Formats: sequence, C-alpha cells, structure tokens
Amino acid sequence: MADSPIAVQGTSHQVHNPALLHHFAQPEQQRNAASLGMWWFLATEVMFFGGLFCSYLVYRLLYYPEFAACAKTLDWRLGATNTAVLICSSLTVVLAVWAASMARRTLLVVCLIATIILGFVFLGIKGKEYHDKFVEHHVPGPTFSFEKVPIPGHPGEYANPQRAQIYFALYFIMTGLHAIHMIIGIGIFTYLLIMAWKSRYTPKYYTPIEIGGLYWHFVDIIWIYLFPLLYLIDLHK
Repeated sequence: MADSPIAVQGTSHQVHNPALLHHFAQPEQQRNAASLGMWWFLATEVMFFGGLFCSYLVYRLLYYPEFAACAKTLDWRLGATNTAVLICSSLTVVLAVWAASMARRTLLVVCLIATIILGFVFLGIKGKEYHDKFVEHHVPGPTFSFEKVPIPGHPGEYANPQRAQIYFALYFIMTGLHAIHMIIGIGIFTYLLIMAWKSRYTPKYYTPIEIGGLYWHFVDIIWIYLFPLLYLIDLHK
C-alpha cells in the first residue's frame, strides 16, 4: 500500500507532460535525442552536398574559362537578393525559437509566417532565374545553345559549348536540390505554424521549433556557399 502514492504521482506526471514520449524518461532526454538525430541527418547532407561541391571545383579548375563565361550569364543581383532573403529568414527563425522559449505565442506565429513568406520569395526569384535560362537555351540537353560567347579576359576566344554545358548541369543540379530542400523546409514550418497556432509549444517544450530551425539554417548555409561559387567566379572582369 505504501507504493500507491508513488504510482499515482508517476501517472499524473505523464498526463501533465503530454509531449513526453513514452520511451523517454525526461523531457531533456527527449530533446537531446531529437537534436542528435537532426545533427546526424545534417552530417549526411553535408556529405551529399560536399560531393557536388567537389565535382564543381574539379571541373572549375579544368575548364575555368568556360565556367567564368557561364557565370557572366547569371544575374548576380538576383543571387545577392536571394542571399539577403535567406539571411533575413534565418533571423526570423532565431526569433521564433526565442519567442517559443519565452511563451510569446503571437511573436512565434508572426516569425513562422515571415519565414515561410521569405522562403516563397526565394523560390520565386529562383523560378525567375530558371525561366531566363530556359528562354536563353542554357538548359543542358538537345536544345542547349552557347555559341560565340566570349571568354572574360581572353579577347577573340569563345567558350566551348560542351564544357559550358557541364557548368549549367552542375548549376541546375545544385540549385535544384537546394530548392527542393527549401520546399521541404517550407512544409516543415507550415506544420510548426499550425501547431504554434494551436498553442502546442511552451517554454518547457519547443523542441520541434529548434529542430526545424537547425534544418533551415543548414539550407541557408548551403546557399551561402552556392552563391559565390556559381555567381561570382569572374565578377571583377
């Protein structure tokens, strides 16, 4: 009979913490497990994008004149605008995590909405760039055209279309995969927004906001590397 109060107390503790899954002893343990899982996932993503970056750098060393000529066809202003958009979105994510930790539900919802909007702005600008490349026939394939494009710093010399096609293949693969990650991120933050609207997050439980923020920051960092590699190869000439 002496064990009854303890059992009742344990039961009430589980009811009082509905966010705590049954296979975790404490909320902190659950939070650490979620963070570790996300960091392991991001490590695999680093290896994934790292292979693409290495491929790009190898071909850039081999065919630098053509890569510089291809970069000239990109609008670096649009790329810079998208960089600023993602930096602002990282700020709204940080503010969302802070708002959740301080029980500022309204601010949390506003920051999540702002992050989603900035994500769509990024995709809209990227879509405009893709449209321009299709119009200019710079999409690798049967319709690809890159004739008589001068090589920066080499008067009278023109880019090799076959080598130029490698650049644009890498451009569409890397930016396309990044855009897919952005779309996934928007989906994640839409779910977080719905849960935040329902007041599911408290100062004692806002792990999903933190985990979603880690993913979003990673996607932003990938773009920080893509922008100079793809857009600013030969900007000074």
